[in-house]
Amino acid sequence: MNAQPETRPARLTVGVVGAGRVGPALAASLKLAGHRPVAVSGVSDASVRRAAALLPDVPLVPPAEVLAAADLVLLTVPDDALPGLVEGLAETGAVRPGQLLVHTSGRYGTAVLAPATRAGALPLALHPAMTFTGTGVDVQRLAGCSFGVTAPEELRLAAEALVIEMGGEPEWIEEQNRPLYHAALALGANHLVTLVAQSMELLGLAGVTAPDRMLGPLLGAALDNALRSGDAALTGPVARGDAGTVAAHVAELRKHAPGAVAGYLAMARTTADRALAHGLLKPELAEDLLGVLADGENR
Repeated sequence: MNAQPETRPARLTVGVVGAGRVGPALAASLKLAGHRPVAVSGVSDASVRRAAALLPDVPLVPPAEVLAAADLVLLTVPDDALPGLVEGLAETGAVRPGQLLVHTSGRYGTAVLAPATRAGALPLALHPAMTFTGTGVDVQRLAGCSFGVTAPEELRLAAEALVIEMGGEPEWIEEQNRPLYHAALALGANHLVTLVAQSMELLGLAGVTAPDRMLGPLLGAALDNALRSGDAALTGPVARGDAGTVAAHVAELRKHAPGAVAGYLAMARTTADRALAHGLLKPELAEDLLGVLADGENR
């Protein structure tokens, strides 16, 4: 997918405020598209190392100097730090009229940039729906990555063109839908990591010598099936209504990994509800199963 000539942003000088895992990778991607990173700010040793690795020869300077040097500024700080950063930059006069100010938070749209917008900045919210490692592999992974895009209507084409230049696919998200959008991504990606890590630990307790090798094909197939078929891909004892097996699972978890019980019960209850709603779990089997789950929650 290529941007049309009239929607392609001009070659820009690029700055990064917050050299965490995301900012340097996006700036490196913009460099590959012909833009020019000119300044980056970072405090921790890890930030300095990331900036040096992904943006070599780009000077490390305070945030105000990043804004003074760049036409497009990436604000890549944690969600909770973003409002205060924007307010501070606006109050100190660091924001220049006509400057593109881009944040990468999934939670926020462009309203969080209002103090800078009042100072003349052009606000964009471009959230890459990807986990980042802080290494050069992130630049490669941006190819085909979806970005949640929110911007004023008059900046929509420019925002989408920037995403395309980074190799991504723009997905328009209305301002009021940003929190729900972000919750959906966190529910899938963040909780998936927790589930997989916990599963590997339990397999280790069961004597499996290579939990990652055992889980890889199984989880790969499950993910592919779920993306293709949604709830129709549900399998296992909960979807089958096998209450005895679920009771055995809960008993074993209480014995060997009590910290995993609450999560197992919560996910099993949600799975049962969805399987029942979609006709996968037979109503006559659901009663015993839900009874086992309720008994497990009440202990």
